[in-house]
This record gives sequence, C-alpha cells and structure tokens, in this order.
Amino acid sequence: MSDTIAISIAYSATTISILGRFIFMYLLYTRKSTNIYSLTFSLLNVVSSSLWITYSTIIIDTPLLVRGSCDLVLFTISAGYIIGNRAYNEITPSNVMTASNETTASNEMTASNEMTT
Repeated sequence: MSDTIAISIAYSATTISILGRFIFMYLLYTRKSTNIYSLTFSLLNVVSSSLWITYSTIIIDTPLLVRGSCDLVLFTISAGYIIGNRAYNEITPSNVMTASNETTASNEMTASNEMTT
C-alpha cells in the first residue's frame, strides 16, 4: 500500500474518532450527565489516551499522536464536567429542600397568624 493511502486512512480514522468524542460530549452536556459509567469511561480513556500519546511519540506516529492528544483533552473535559455535575447535584437538592421547607414553614406561620388575628 502506498504511503499516501496509509496516511489518508490514518487521518480519516483520527477525524472520525474525534467527531465521535464531540458527539459523546454533546450528549453529556444536553443530558447533564452524572452517570458513574460515563465518568468511568472518561477516566479510563484519559489513562488510555496518555498511553497512546507515549506510544505514538516513541514510534513517531503523527496521526496517532493527534488522536491521543485530542482524546486526552476531550475526555479530561468530559470527566471534569461529569464530576462538576455530580458535585452540583449533591449540594443542590439539600439546599432546595431546605429552602422549600423554610418557605412552607414561613407560609404556614403566616397563615396561622392571619387566622388568629
């Protein structure tokens, strides 16, 4: 196989792979994911991408280096987004419940005061 065809295949595969990562990120964003499986998938891919970057540097394979680098950046962002959503969801429900309970208690006290006066 000629070098031109091999390089075209390598860069095509890299492009398709990176597009797939953007689709994954879009789905994470639109669904506000906190799924532990998505987080595990992202973290495992961060480790895998780091290894591919090391390997591609050793063998001097530019398409693989580009793919590994893009994957590393995109999966790090995805993992950070999921962790942020998980943290937000753990903090927010208790605050919402407390505020809701305080509002309900305040409304009940107001209604009670109005009835007695």
